[in-house]
Order: sequence, then structure tokens, then C-alpha cells
Amino acid sequence: MATTMTLLIYVLAAVASIAWLRSRNKCPIPATGSDSILSSGALPTIQRHGRGSARMIPLPSPRVLFRVPTLLRWDYGAALRLHDITIEPYHVAAVRGGLTRNLARCFPDVHDEIVHAFNNVLALEGKEWKTMTVLPQLMQIVARTSNRLFVGLPLCRNQEYLDMNIDYTVHIFMRGQLIRLLPEFLKPTLAPLFSSKNSSLRRALKFIGPLLEERLAKDQELGADYPDRPNDLISWLLDIATDEERTAAALERRILVINMAAIHTSSTASIFRFLTLTNALFDLTMYPEHMQPMREEAERVIAEEGWSKASLASMHKIDSFLRESQRLNSSGPLAMMRRVVAPEGFTFSDGTTIPDGAFLSVPANAIHSDPDNYANPEVFDGFRFSRQRKAGAATAADPDDAKASGAFFSGHMVNTSTEHVAFGHGRHACPGRFFAATELKTMFAHMLINYDVKAEVEGVRPPDLFFGEIRMPSSKGRIMIRKRV
Repeated sequence: MATTMTLLIYVLAAVASIAWLRSRNKCPIPATGSDSILSSGALPTIQRHGRGSARMIPLPSPRVLFRVPTLLRWDYGAALRLHDITIEPYHVAAVRGGLTRNLARCFPDVHDEIVHAFNNVLALEGKEWKTMTVLPQLMQIVARTSNRLFVGLPLCRNQEYLDMNIDYTVHIFMRGQLIRLLPEFLKPTLAPLFSSKNSSLRRALKFIGPLLEERLAKDQELGADYPDRPNDLISWLLDIATDEERTAAALERRILVINMAAIHTSSTASIFRFLTLTNALFDLTMYPEHMQPMREEAERVIAEEGWSKASLASMHKIDSFLRESQRLNSSGPLAMMRRVVAPEGFTFSDGTTIPDGAFLSVPANAIHSDPDNYANPEVFDGFRFSRQRKAGAATAADPDDAKASGAFFSGHMVNTSTEHVAFGHGRHACPGRFFAATELKTMFAHMLINYDVKAEVEGVRPPDLFFGEIRMPSSKGRIMIRKRV
């Protein structure tokens, strides 16, 4: 009887879902791809055709609204700009302010942890070539490096704590994709079945709870300016946390969220940090002609300036290579996703209304593959942006003007625009992109200086994986690596 009742509930839910989906499809915005209720329309075609696939979508115009059917729901894209329809949580201010402002001061810790993490995680002995499963090992390195600034030593090297954060990140991502398949009216009932938030919080508090309680007590007793107060994420959160947020549990929730952005990075529904580095390494093995020029650049800069945040700014080729890898390896055809939360929906200046609950996004792949934005957009050109920078500097009248032209060059890895949305754009651009770029460039330069890499099979890049509209490098993809001779 119970089984029959359960089956009946599922059938009723399915019928209600289809009815709800039909009602949601009634929208004045032009569609691309199939209009089928259960079809993902253009997206499977996009996903199957890989790198150049986003150009398969027959966009009416790069500056008009269109809708793309995704798994069991419609998303809305706008190539030009997003409107402010969300409210930022306070931990974003801690990242945008405390983390970004303290990057130069904290850089020695970042570099120290990168060196230690690479040695420990890769554990390479001798000079022989060995296989490296890239994504899981880089995930460990990114988690350790990020947590050096989040919670400090020794917790940032506690393997159980790191695994807990990585598991939370992966599970939240996967379960979030499953929840997105549900129609809105079923989410309040079924979404909790997919969530691991409370159990993850309990696990995290076992590790970090005592530290947070100690820091809360010190701030309460000594104020926020006591001698030797750690310069880390906990302090930056405490600086702006309201009274109700000044508990170990509340702070840990924020740290979990920021860890998720750092490990799977970077917020903004866009580039995930360890994915960015994984893609960059795969690109390096596919286009090895870039390796020596970048290595020489890194070695020259370090010899002249040493390891510092400022010295990274002189690594123009590395910056360009990472930005180009981002351009051609978007985490999916859509980016900068935002949800309409106003009950009456959102109405654009031309009168087009997007209903409550719909998702607004921009077509990242189409933007990054648009020949109006990039010459030969289908070609990987690792030094595309460094050449543009050099050309701009060459037109300057004197060395000071050349330096200024570099400062105002808009093709740096951290720069956003309507032509490059890897880190989002506008008010909702990733607040952690400066930390992400610092971390990624330091890791990449460290690898170039200390390791040789090549493809496991020459000329073959591990195939990407897709989940709905999300694209990521293979979790089993391998390269060959050795310590430099």
C-alpha cells in the first residue's frame, strides 16, 4: 500500500510538473533551439560540439534578449548587461574588502603554501616522468592555499578538514544541479532531501568551532585591534559581522560558502579556480610552444623582483595565457546567472517582461567566440592579450607613457567587459577575482619554473565533461609531469 501511495505521489508530481512547465513556457521572448517541454533544446547541440559549440546557437542578434531551454526549465540570456535584481550577502564585502586589500601583505603566506602544497601533494621524487591526474590534485592544492588565508596554519593542512570542504563543494554543486531540475512549487518539499548543509556544518564545526570561539572571545575581550590579531578571513568577517552573525555556527556557514567559491571558483556563476588551472595545464600540453617563453619570463621576473604580488604584474605572457584559456574554456554556454525575485517579474526598457523565478544570464561561449570581439576566435592564441598590451605600450611617446598604457590596459586577467565575462561583469563581477588571479598566476609560474609537463598522449586533450549546461575538464584527465632537470 505504501509503495502504491508513493508511486501515486510521484505520478501526480510529474503531471503537475509538466503542467507547470507548460505555463512557464508562455513567454514573449524569442526562443533558440527546440521548444519541447523536456528538451534541453540548443544546449545538447552546444555541449556535444565542444569548444566552438556556442556558435551553433542561431542568435537573433548579440544585443537582444533570447531564451535557451536547459534541462526541464528555461533560462534567459542577455548579451549586453544584467540588471541589479539580487542583494549581496555581507561575506562578499569581506572578500571584496579584506581579502583584496590584504593580498600584498598576505602574499608571502600564499607563496609559502603553494610551494609546500605542490611538494606534498605531487610528491615527485627523482627526474622521471610520472602521470598526474590533474583535477583532483589541483583541487587539493587550491584548497590548501586558499585556506591558508581563510583559517591559517595548521588547520589549512589538516587533510580531514580539506576533504570536508572539497566534499561539500562537490556535493553542493551536484545537488544544486539536481534541485534546479525541479519546478518551483516542488522545491520547498523536495530540495531538503538533496541538501547536506546541516551535516556539513556540523562536520566543519568539529574542526574550526574551537578556533572560532577563541577568536570571538578575544575580539569581545580585547577589541578588534589587539596585538598580533591574525590577518585572515576570520578577522575580515568579524570586522563587519552583525551581532546575530557573531557566532561560531554563523561564521562557519560563511567560511563554507567562501571555500566553495575558492575551491570550485570563483563565485559569479563563473570560472571555478581549480577548473581554470586544470584547463590551463591541458592547454599548455596541447600548445607546448608557449611553455618556454612563459618560463623565461617567470624566471627573469623572479630574478629581478623576487616573489611578490607586484612581481606577478610583470608576467604579461602568463597573464595572457590564463585569460585566453578562460576565454575558450567557459564553464558552460551561459554565465552571470541571476534569478528574477520580484513577484511582478522584471520589465526591460523596451517593455519585455521576464517572469518571477526565471533565470537571467549571458551567453558566455557566444561572446567569447564572436569574431567581432576576437580575431580568429576559434584559435587558441596564448599570447593574444600580451601582444595587445605590447602594441599599446609601443605607441606611447616615452617610457612613462608606456608604463601608464600598461596600467590602463583592459586585457588583464582580472579585467571584465562585455567581450570577456569569465569573471562576470559590472556590479556582479566576481569579488574574489583579484585573489583568484594572484593564486592562479603564482601556481602557474611555480609549475613553469619547477616542473616539465606534456600530454599523456601527444596531441590529445582529455575530453570535457558536461552536466546540464555545466562544462568542466575531465576529472580523470591526466598529463605527464616531472621535476625540471
